[in-house]
Amino acid sequence: MTASRTENRYLIAFTCMLGTLMEVVDTSVANVSLPHMQGTFSAGVDEITWVITSYLVANAVILPITGFLANYFGRRRFYVWCLGLFTLASLGSGAAPTLPFLVVMRVIQGCAGGAMVPMSQAILLDAFPPQERGKAMALFGIGVVFGPIIGPTLGGWITDNWGWPWVFYINIPVGILGIALGLMYIGEPAHLKRPEGRVDYLSFVFICVGLGCLEVVLNRGQRYDWFESGFITAFSLAAVTGIALFVWRSFTAENPLVDLRVFHDRSFASGTSLMFLLGFGLFGSFTMLPLFAQTMLGYTATWAGLVISPGGIASLFAMALVANLIGKVDTRILVLIGALLNAWALWLLQSVDLEVGFQHLMFSRMVQGFGLGFLFVPISAAAFSHLAPEKLGQATGLFNLLRNEGGSVGIAVSATVLARHAQVHHARLGEFVSTYGLATQQRLAETGRGLAAASGLDPESIRSLSVGMVEGALQRQAVVKAYVDVFWMLTFAFVFFLPFIFMLSQGDGKARGGH
Repeated sequence: MTASRTENRYLIAFTCMLGTLMEVVDTSVANVSLPHMQGTFSAGVDEITWVITSYLVANAVILPITGFLANYFGRRRFYVWCLGLFTLASLGSGAAPTLPFLVVMRVIQGCAGGAMVPMSQAILLDAFPPQERGKAMALFGIGVVFGPIIGPTLGGWITDNWGWPWVFYINIPVGILGIALGLMYIGEPAHLKRPEGRVDYLSFVFICVGLGCLEVVLNRGQRYDWFESGFITAFSLAAVTGIALFVWRSFTAENPLVDLRVFHDRSFASGTSLMFLLGFGLFGSFTMLPLFAQTMLGYTATWAGLVISPGGIASLFAMALVANLIGKVDTRILVLIGALLNAWALWLLQSVDLEVGFQHLMFSRMVQGFGLGFLFVPISAAAFSHLAPEKLGQATGLFNLLRNEGGSVGIAVSATVLARHAQVHHARLGEFVSTYGLATQQRLAETGRGLAAASGLDPESIRSLSVGMVEGALQRQAVVKAYVDVFWMLTFAFVFFLPFIFMLSQGDGKARGGH
């Protein structure tokens, strides 16, 4: 990176943040618009969810090979092209005449957007000197952490007021601004060299099959009852085979598409492991808490978003604070504080019930949001602290892949635990509810008197309705207990942080002038 480029590092950071924020927001912004799209295209639930699945599959496939593609085409050129493709695909998604056309546009969006995130991180690491990389990762973290928080709320508001196509159209002016700034301020680093020899196409095939099938399994597994489905079983076998062959090829090919040897660096290996666990806990809780607020407490999408949003503001303050602490405080201490804050936040959610207040949920999210600032920035800075500049492109792709896959696994496991444990708790609670029990009879009588006064129905209809209402209350209590089990599980994701924290060396938080 030339001196003039380095002098413009904050403009470079703003440019990279635009691309990152657009991509991360688009992973969740369309979720709340699915019912509206379903009505537009007269599609079933299984059909319309491919709008989300196709984006995530394309995202997963492109992430690990981004470093190779950036070296091959040139980082600046490739980044600007990705911004352009993402912007055009956003236009195509909003104007899609049919559902298959929309899915194709989402695949293009996923490929272009998935490549932008690790490239943004690599560009920032090159633009900022080693002693300021904490600031670089804090700026990068604004897009990565804040995007999933504002995505559902923004998507819901746009869909309700402007219509679902504007969920995609809103990217167009942002994309055009990003392209203009990228052409003006992003340069090619001197260490970047085009790969020599033949392209390893076999690795590309293996990674497409492996990660593509894995993403389908994680996104569709609960819907199809996991391995009870031949579809999920076949895709799982294909995922395991594809990933295994990709790893074998990466270590045996003369010119591997992805250099997995970066995992020989202890700090990078532990950092990516921590980022996987962070994705697991982060995306799992981001999905479950708004779902609990809407389905159990009757919150609107806007109020559910207000539960989440203060956590994003707390994250911004924490990242600004931590960016100035890196180099002065041991990285392991910062990460430990972040893990404990997140574990405490999720522990607070283990007391939720149908009477829980808005303030309790919001406070939990603010604690978690503040803790995230102590995790994302120091982990990112520590993971790349020992790597040579020419390895940053490959490393950032793998780093972000592990974060995304951690999130996919977290959402899939959380949804499965919720569904299975709701059945278990329903059966256990049902053991204490008998139609002939005194407590049940009293509850049925009270409910029946209320229905009789309000409706004037005959006794048989009133009793039938009363039994149904008692069963509904039982079901709701069972689901609440299942949510508590999910929050317990997510708490342990941050407990598992501890051994990986101590794998980070003491000096990872300090500025380095090496490499």
